[in-house]
Amino acid sequence: VQLQASGGGLVQAGGSLRLSCATSGPTFSSYAVGWFRQAPGKEREFVAAIDWSGGRKYTIDSVKGRFTISRDNAKKTVYLQMTSLKLEDTAVYYCAVRATYVTMDSATYPYWGQGTQVTVSS
Repeated sequence: VQLQASGGGLVQAGGSLRLSCATSGPTFSSYAVGWFRQAPGKEREFVAAIDWSGGRKYTIDSVKGRFTISRDNAKKTVYLQMTSLKLEDTAVYYCAVRATYVTMDSATYPYWGQGTQVTVSS
C-alpha cells in the first residue's frame, strides 16, 4: 500500500486547508484511515480517523468543530478539511491506513504516507 499526502502549505491563522491522502491498492475501501501530526519537538499525535465505510469518524477534542475527515472510496482518497486554523495546528501531517477497525494508536497503523507540512502564521 502506498500513500501520498498532499495539500499542506502556509496559511494565516483563521484560514483553511484541505489535506488529501491518495492511496493505491485494490482493497482501499476496506481500510481504516487515520491522520496524525507531529510538531517540532513533540511526539506524533492522533488527529482524526475514519472507518472503511465513512460511517464512523473520530477527532481529537482540540480540532472538533474545525477539522472534518471524509473519504471517497471511488477515488481511493481520504480528506482532512481544516478550518479556523490556529498557530498550534502547525505540524507535519501524516496519513496512515490499517486493514481493520479504526484506532487512535499510531503504532497500530502499518502503512504511512510521507507527510505534508502545515504552517499556520499569525
